[in-house]
Amino acid sequence: MVRWGVIGCGRISHRFMEGLATLPEAKYVGAWSRRESSVNDFTGRYGGKGYPSLEALLGDTAIDAVYIATLPDSHMYYSIAALQAGKHVLCEKPAAVNVKQLDAILNVAKQTGKLWMEGMKTPFFPLYEKLKTHLENDPIGDVGFVRAGSSVAGLEPNHPNFSYQGVGGSIMGVLPYEAFLAFDWLGEMTQINTMGQFSGKEIDMFAVVQSRHLDGYAQLYCGFDLHGKGDALISGTKGHITIHKNWWNPVKATIDYLDGRIVELEEPFRSGGLQYETGHFCKAVADGRTESPVITHQLSRQMLGMLDAARQQIGLKFEGE
Repeated sequence: MVRWGVIGCGRISHRFMEGLATLPEAKYVGAWSRRESSVNDFTGRYGGKGYPSLEALLGDTAIDAVYIATLPDSHMYYSIAALQAGKHVLCEKPAAVNVKQLDAILNVAKQTGKLWMEGMKTPFFPLYEKLKTHLENDPIGDVGFVRAGSSVAGLEPNHPNFSYQGVGGSIMGVLPYEAFLAFDWLGEMTQINTMGQFSGKEIDMFAVVQSRHLDGYAQLYCGFDLHGKGDALISGTKGHITIHKNWWNPVKATIDYLDGRIVELEEPFRSGGLQYETGHFCKAVADGRTESPVITHQLSRQMLGMLDAARQQIGLKFEGE
């Protein structure tokens, strides 16, 4: 049993709680947020303790692990504070503002011997696991190209993705998913070219990334002021895969083989989908791991490294960088 505390009571924390309720190996204890009203609303809905301060939550010996659901600007601070308090940490993506901050987190994780993992839901969804299992016996050959993206038009004007102070923008808010897909199928990145537009805001509203990897090439896009399809293409020497929209919450995939065969895979997800990564995290805690074997520390560094390089190329820096 892993006993959880929640730091941050915004949108994503509610999806986390929806999934947590399905896991017999997990128990919710309580929550804290910088806004007292959001803590009251959260505990009014889910129960548990409403902590008056971060220190009170981290000092509670009834909590084994924390889920950090705040904006990226505070991920490093909360991760380090939780690790130093002896808690395991599941932190929302992106892991930090930049790789330098992530390295500071990982150094503390190593010193404390606690599990730290970036929240990246896609690889744990039933469809994605089913696809990987299918390809073990019926592969599409050597994968050499990945195309993926999402552009989510129509967000509310006050959405946190539009906050410069909160480290928003399409590269920080959307590209982590595409980065995962590129690294998962193509390996280490060796080159990147990025174009982006700010559309009158301090943060990027749309960006296109082309990257070269050890095993091939990726074309990725992310945005907030255009409406994108949200599917993904993975091309190999013996066929290609389409993960249908929304590919980051995958439910259906089509495999077109060079020999003319078409295989359809479908696997729905339950309860918001975050319970799959949380269940993986709980198992890693039970196994005594300090690092996820799926979302490794090195993978988190690679993904954040892509974000760093993409921002640098379009000229987006955040406070303190």
